[in-house]
Parts: sequence; C-alpha cells; structure tokens
Amino acid sequence: MGLSAKQLLYSVLALGSGCAIVFLLYEKIGLTFSCYVAVPVVAPIALCGFYSYNGMGFREVFTRYMRSIFRNKALVFKSSGYREMREEIRAREEAEKRAAVRKIKEERKKMRKERIKDKLKEMIRKPKRKNVDKERGRKR
Repeated sequence: MGLSAKQLLYSVLALGSGCAIVFLLYEKIGLTFSCYVAVPVVAPIALCGFYSYNGMGFREVFTRYMRSIFRNKALVFKSSGYREMREEIRAREEAEKRAAVRKIKEERKKMRKERIKDKLKEMIRKPKRKNVDKERGRKR
C-alpha cells in the first residue's frame, strides 16, 4: 500500500521544513542541537498527515484537546429543591427515631407487665406453700 495524497504532501512538508531548519542552524549551534530544534517543528507537520482519531485529523484533535484544557468553564452545582430534599430526609430520620423510641418503650412496658405477672404468680404460689407447710406442721 502506498501513501495517500494527504500523507505524501505532509511528509514532503515535514521533510522540507526539517531539512531547512537543520541547514540554517547547523553552522550556528551544531548538527545535534539543530536536529533537537527541528523535531518539535517537524513532528506536528508529520502528524497532520498520518494521525487520525475518530475520523478527525491531528489539527482538530489537538485544538479540541487544548480547548478542553484551557477554555472549559468551571462546573458549578446548582441544586433544585436541595433544601426541601434535606428537610424531607431530616423529617424521615426523625420519624424513624421516634418509631424506634416508641418501640423500645412498648417493649419495656411489656417486660414490666411480664415481671409484674411473674411476681404476682410467685406471690400467689408462695402463700399456698406456706399454708401447706403450716398445715403439715400442725398435723405433726
């Protein structure tokens, strides 16, 4: 497979710009540093011809990325009905607490009643035993 027209054009532009930068700066800063200067110029030009993401070219992807970094608006939470919702939650929690307290009080009442019944049963049984003991003692 060969290069498309777009890829061929951008590869020629990248190669030409890279060569021009290297030849212009070679005498002043040397070959290594002139290549270091040429790479940041050549890379975006080459990427424009070969890179694509979701059907977008490098320029469009890069501009959208830069916009998302620098031009985004701050996201601000604006509630609607937050106070009402908070009051509903608070009221529900209070109702649950009241129900729990009521349940505990009812359980305590039942326990007290059961204790009283048990004590009454013991009191009723004890005198019978005493009477039986007294009767036994009298018979002897």
